[in-house]
Amino acid sequence: MERRDFIRLSAAGAAAVGLITPALAGAEPGKQPTPPGDVFYTKDSQGRWAGKAATHLPVIEAGKADGKTTVKITTPHEMKGYEHYIVKHVLLDKDYKFLNERLFDPSKDPVAISEFSLAGYSGTVYALSLCNKHDLWLSSAEV
Repeated sequence: MERRDFIRLSAAGAAAVGLITPALAGAEPGKQPTPPGDVFYTKDSQGRWAGKAATHLPVIEAGKADGKTTVKITTPHEMKGYEHYIVKHVLLDKDYKFLNERLFDPSKDPVAISEFSLAGYSGTVYALSLCNKHDLWLSSAEV
């Protein structure tokens, strides 16, 4: 590579970093934005599993009573033995921190339903549903 080409490419790379850095600086401290489809799928970003959201996206029902928040997660997916099933649900708080999880045994669990109780929690919760064939799906709800 000639020196002039090297200098030209270096300048172009510096300009690109200058365009990208402000977007990252706007992110909340401690959070790295992860685009859907890189690690998980959502209703609006189904990636390579387009058309699978109806049976893979976790459905969240939340309610409050006596200072406790109850969260019910359902994934309307078949539990076809170990051939095709929902492996687990994971519940995360508004900062994507782990709250709880439930593993499923497809030989015993006919449907993927989880129920969690959270004392004094309010805000956004995120639910993850993991299918053994169609990866990880994320949805959210306010409680």
